[in-house]
Amino acid sequence: MKVAVIGTGYVGLVAGACLADTGNDVICVDIDVERVDMLRNGKTPIFEPGLETLVKRNTDRNRLTFTTDTIEAVKKSKVIFMAVPTPMDEDGSADLQHLLNAAETVAKGINEYKVIVDKSTVPVGTATKVKELISSLTEYPFDVVSNPEFLKEGAAVEDFLKPDRVIIGCNSPEAEEIMTELYAPFMRTGKRIITMRVESAELTKYTANAILATRISFINEIARLCELVGADIGEVRRGIGSDSRIGTAFLHAGMGFGGSCFPKDLNAIVHLADQKGLNLEVIKAAIKANEIQKQFIPAKIRKHFKGNIKGLHFAVWGLAFKANTDDMRESPAIPVIAYLLENGAKVKAYDPQALRTARQIFNNQIEYSSESYITLKDADALVVATEWNEFRTPDFDLMYSLMKQHVVFDGRNLFHPEKLREAGFMYYGVGQV
Repeated sequence: MKVAVIGTGYVGLVAGACLADTGNDVICVDIDVERVDMLRNGKTPIFEPGLETLVKRNTDRNRLTFTTDTIEAVKKSKVIFMAVPTPMDEDGSADLQHLLNAAETVAKGINEYKVIVDKSTVPVGTATKVKELISSLTEYPFDVVSNPEFLKEGAAVEDFLKPDRVIIGCNSPEAEEIMTELYAPFMRTGKRIITMRVESAELTKYTANAILATRISFINEIARLCELVGADIGEVRRGIGSDSRIGTAFLHAGMGFGGSCFPKDLNAIVHLADQKGLNLEVIKAAIKANEIQKQFIPAKIRKHFKGNIKGLHFAVWGLAFKANTDDMRESPAIPVIAYLLENGAKVKAYDPQALRTARQIFNNQIEYSSESYITLKDADALVVATEWNEFRTPDFDLMYSLMKQHVVFDGRNLFHPEKLREAGFMYYGVGQV
């Protein structure tokens, strides 16, 4: 099948590369000329495990091409995915400017029946807006489908190739048949395509993220309670996770959730409900709890150093909002570093993939390291902010010899408290005593 993908961010590039890998002819479109040139050479502008290999393989086999010409790509394709950013606006709503601009350009390229797919995360009613806009610009037949993505950064390729489910919001039998055919190669181990009305598909994505984010906020609140009563959050998690009704996913206590989806999507669903006169108290509480959790490590730092960190040297391990990505959007590391800088501390940070992104945020306010142990030289404390595997079993003796003061603030509970204390460290985790 001939497919166009508008936008080469995390969602668009993964979708385009995976669809090409199953034999489709895919044209990926982006307005960024430098980005397109990089992709044509088989290089990816984002870090996602397995993605660069997939892009290079399908580029070499001419199944995956890149262009800045949206209209020409639409003319050559039967299915057009729109995977452009829908960032959070000032009022918490989803900013649809990029999507509607893309839809307007897509309309100019329609030369026969097309299936237009909203792949971006969008509020209920967006497909209707897109359909009305395109209808005003072309007389050719088309259908608009909602096909929300459920990709986890750091595992996006695997999630696309082996999806838990594929949601297709569709009001047209013809469009449903085309979409089902397109996703058939990913369904070989079972039928996991779920079709529903467009509005339900649009709301499904927001609802899924709201539930997952609420689980994180919930377990973080229980972690704070653990510290007050002498319980251990790891033990509590194992206890409740063994209940098949609950499970263990998204119940790791930490520094709060971040990334491009949860904060944006929770605010968007709250905004939608507010517009309808409905107060989503649980989701609002999840947002508030997460804001509090992001100050959890700064509060521990403030308490340990009695409010005076001016001139102290802090090493930070991890900058991305989670492991296996270079994405720092809403990363919990940001408010921690901001607190340290605002109070006169010096920061030296290391992350396996996010240093380039960090430089765009902090410029020369902090020092950047190319290796984890180098950050520890003469450090007064270490903050672990991302759960990269390479941080899980470090050489504690080497760490001790490098640091000036031996204090560890483990925002991801990577280390066992007793082992750190036996090695001579003052250890602070999340929900541990």
